[in-house]
Formats: sequence, structure tokens, C-alpha cells
Amino acid sequence: MSDDNTPEQTTGSADLPPDRLSVNPRSQYFDQEKLQRGVGIRFKGTVRTNVEEYSVSEGWVRVQAGKTVDRKGNPLTLKLQGPVEAWYEDLGGDAPVLKAD
Repeated sequence: MSDDNTPEQTTGSADLPPDRLSVNPRSQYFDQEKLQRGVGIRFKGTVRTNVEEYSVSEGWVRVQAGKTVDRKGNPLTLKLQGPVEAWYEDLGGDAPVLKAD
């Protein structure tokens, strides 16, 4: 019976994006395969398309601060605090949403 429950849990968790994800290839939270699926982010009730990194459990997103870059050419980012929700966009409109408990 435990073998039957394991795939269901794996399948259910596979439909949810990771708790933390980054678009920066140098970050330890970068995952190209998951980014290619398309991750939707809702921050404080508004869908955001300019998110560089997010953490659902910690409740923050990083967004680029205009066109400003540091001395190494990396964009400067702002860390905004608030409720974050994430989902895979390739699953359609009724995709399961990852929310903080």
C-alpha cells in the first residue's frame, strides 16, 4: 500500500513549483527545466512578470531596480516582502498553486 501512495505524492508535488527559484544561472536556486515550464508569480494579489527570484515560505520576491547594474554588470535588485504564490503556467488556468501556510 505504501508503494501506491508514493507515486501520488510525487505526482502531486511535481505539479507545484519549488519553494524558491531564481532566474540567475549563478544562483544555487536556478533550475532551467522548471523555468522552461513557465512559473507564474502572484505577489500581494498581483501577477508579476518581472521577478528575478522568489521564496514562498519566507514571503519575498526580488525584482530588478530599473536598468541599474553593479560594477560587475549584474542587475541591482530589490527584495520586497509580502505574500507570494507560485504555479506552473503550462498547466493552464486551474493549476495547483503553491502558497505559504
